[in-house]
Amino acid sequence: MAEAVVGVLIGKLGAALAKEAATYGASLLCKEASALKGLFDEIRKAGKEFESMKAYLRQAEKFKDTDETTGIFTKNIRELSFQIEDVIDEFMFKLEADKHGGFAAKMKKRIKHLKVWHRLAHKLHDINAELEEAAKRRARYDIPGMQGQAGSSDHHARSTNQNLCFAREDDVVGIEDNATKLKQWLIGDLEEKNYKIATVWGMGGVGKTTLVDHVYKIVKLDFDAAAWVTLSKSYHGEDLLKRIAREFGIITDATNMEIRALVEIIRKHLEGKRYILVLDDVWEKDVWINNIMEVFPTNCTSRFVLTSRNFEVASLATSNCRIELEPLGDKHSWELFCKAAFRNSDDKRCPSELQDLAVKFLQKCEGLPIAIACIGRLLSVKQPTYSEWDSVYKELELQSRNNVMQGVDSILKVSLEDLPYELKNCFLHCAMFPEDYELKRRRSIRHWITSGFIMEKENKTLEQVAEGYLNDLVNRSLLQVVMKNEFGRVKVCRMHDVIRHLALDKAAKECFGKVYEGHGTFSVHETRRLSINSTNIVPLNQSGVMQLRAIYVFTSSVDIDLLRPILASSTLLSTLDLQGTKIKMLPNEVFSLFNLRFLGLRCTGIETLPEAVGRLQNLEVLDAFDTGLLSLPKDVGKLKKLRYLYATVSVNEGSFWLHRGLKVPRGIIKNLTGLHALQKVKASSETLRDVAALTDLRTFAVDDVTSEHSLVLRSALQNMSSLVHLSINMSNENEALPLEQLSLPETLSKLELAGQLEKKRMPELLSSWLHLNYLTCLSLAFSKLDENSFPNLMVLRNLCSLNLNKAYEGKTLCFSVQSFPRLRELCIWDAPQLSQVEIEEDALGCLVKLWFAGCPELKRLPRGIEYLTTLDELYLEDAADELIKIIRQEGEANECKEELMKISHIRMVDFKSTEKNFWRRIVNREGNAFAG
Repeated sequence: MAEAVVGVLIGKLGAALAKEAATYGASLLCKEASALKGLFDEIRKAGKEFESMKAYLRQAEKFKDTDETTGIFTKNIRELSFQIEDVIDEFMFKLEADKHGGFAAKMKKRIKHLKVWHRLAHKLHDINAELEEAAKRRARYDIPGMQGQAGSSDHHARSTNQNLCFAREDDVVGIEDNATKLKQWLIGDLEEKNYKIATVWGMGGVGKTTLVDHVYKIVKLDFDAAAWVTLSKSYHGEDLLKRIAREFGIITDATNMEIRALVEIIRKHLEGKRYILVLDDVWEKDVWINNIMEVFPTNCTSRFVLTSRNFEVASLATSNCRIELEPLGDKHSWELFCKAAFRNSDDKRCPSELQDLAVKFLQKCEGLPIAIACIGRLLSVKQPTYSEWDSVYKELELQSRNNVMQGVDSILKVSLEDLPYELKNCFLHCAMFPEDYELKRRRSIRHWITSGFIMEKENKTLEQVAEGYLNDLVNRSLLQVVMKNEFGRVKVCRMHDVIRHLALDKAAKECFGKVYEGHGTFSVHETRRLSINSTNIVPLNQSGVMQLRAIYVFTSSVDIDLLRPILASSTLLSTLDLQGTKIKMLPNEVFSLFNLRFLGLRCTGIETLPEAVGRLQNLEVLDAFDTGLLSLPKDVGKLKKLRYLYATVSVNEGSFWLHRGLKVPRGIIKNLTGLHALQKVKASSETLRDVAALTDLRTFAVDDVTSEHSLVLRSALQNMSSLVHLSINMSNENEALPLEQLSLPETLSKLELAGQLEKKRMPELLSSWLHLNYLTCLSLAFSKLDENSFPNLMVLRNLCSLNLNKAYEGKTLCFSVQSFPRLRELCIWDAPQLSQVEIEEDALGCLVKLWFAGCPELKRLPRGIEYLTTLDELYLEDAADELIKIIRQEGEANECKEELMKISHIRMVDFKSTEKNFWRRIVNREGNAFAG
């Protein structure tokens, strides 16, 4: 992790040096220029040293736990890096502060800052000297060959722990279906000479090796030659080929043999044979592409099985020959636990007096086979009594606050060590969230960017780079996907508890961050991030917190006054996220945090923001979505670095809570030219004229629009050449949207409109949208569509999601042949007159989710729903009584059977009636149905 700290620091040093030329040019005093030159020289010196050191630190990470000298050195480097970061942050703030005010004010600041430049330069000089001395000391006490021995020892320890927790054949459970599938891929067509790659991927400890080993033992006798090779993370191509040759039983003196000769021997040995090779624990696809792929003969029957934690490796599979392993469900977890814990008993059953404790142990494992096996085997050598098991559980509780179980720890630690330094910071950041917390993609990305974890590269935006990192963590099985959006992008993910325990342990040791849960002794000394998961935060006030960079609060009823001492001391804080708390006012101490980049107030009770918010000159994210705010303060216009501004007020309108736009003082928005997102402002002619200056907007939402605003709104939209998401809400549902006046940018992919559509103008209007090739998501509300106007929407052939909310007034709804060919999700809400839906064959060819809610006249299932072969989920909520009777099979038997047969191909069907207090879910294909 020292490498990760240094990586972020190098970015900050580079940003500081980028200011050098401009700073000299703006310098008003010779003495100041001299002082600044000395400071920049020290910054440059530190930058060069850390650039040279970064590669070394990456290797040192592997040995610091087994080589004490290396451990001391990396700890020292991390501490010095933090000190330099503090200097740079203070320097950048003072530099920015000099830009504000008139000539006299600037002169006064520069005279005052002259001492500051000398002080910072002197401090940085001392740190650089310490850095140089640390490197000399490291070389002075290094023992030649120590790292090699340390690496060997670490590898041996890892192998030992893996063997301790490896599943025995009688422990194999829950893999029957995947085993059958894998077996069929490998030996289903052996008579044909063909080439096939099967891959099994998933998080560490999920059972990849167990599954493949189980199948390999069954099928290897069907092949003329079979080999199994387990890779190390630091493999060498030549050594790998030698091991493959040895496992295939090729007898040769490969010690001094050239690679070309060895490849030729392997090819000749396998020529004309049926052979299988298992490569277990492949870390990167280059292993296959650069070292394996070209070695083997292709004119014979060949099978390759690769296991990996990385999706990129899994994607090497021959079409449809990829298995993703998930943690075990409750049934199989219990079965495996009993087999492991009661392996010495004949019936493998858990006594009733131990069942409650057994459940608690399993909750710790969360379906991870390696964890279940480790705990089960530990318990199998204990007496099966409550007191014995309770003693083990208490010890586990104590250890799990600091670390995971030993066997799991050593396996999962390898995944963390393999991460590039950019990903290590992002990964450990995810552990700062509470157990089982659902991590939203956008929130995580903004945290990473404002924390300095993300650097632009390869002409990609910061957001694109960060999303790539998120996908990489998912592909490495370090994060689990909870939900994807309609475009297939990760929307929500979570961290498996076993992995989180490991990450928290790592974060604490590396001073990355700590989680405060309100029990035991706690100190935030030296840590950079604090996650508060308890309302009892009084003990935190006793700790020195000057070095904190981030505070995350995850308890809704926190006493904000108790945070005042922490905020007052945390002068370099860059992130303050209070999302979900009940606070109604921010303490004044917040507005002195000159280094603050992220201020999270989403879903809080905040009712006002003072003008002092304008003092947060470095703020990049102000998230006040879903609060009690009615307007923005004028001084928000001073936040020139703001990239994301989310601010809505929650209003109860009937049975709905709506997010309404905020009033914006005249003239402030046009100053925020760096904004990427503005959501949501209350429309006025002045505000919309100001918005026209925001040419970098990707997201824009405007509320309370009237027809009088159409021309000025059109003018604003014409300047937004990068707009991706647009939301327009009319002042009332009966006012028509002025769409014929608007020119929508071709970059648009998501469009939300609340207001009437002029039916007579719809053909002309929709034709004007044909240039919107990226428009994939459309939401309409209060549109007053009917049988005649709805077909006009079908020209939007790229739509993936269509949501109609109080937007359809017709009695019948027909989807004609070839309509909406790419639509994956269709939601129709509150269509009070809709009584019949017809879907023609070859319509909605890609539909996955279909939802009807608030359609009280809908008496039958959609006619033609049986044609929707891709439909996976169907939701019917508050339909007509006649349809409910059919679902409950209370009507005429043949009619009920006929209707239900139409949906027998749909995996999950969900029916709900609020009035009848009735709910039923039917899960097909698994023979599993239940009612509520």
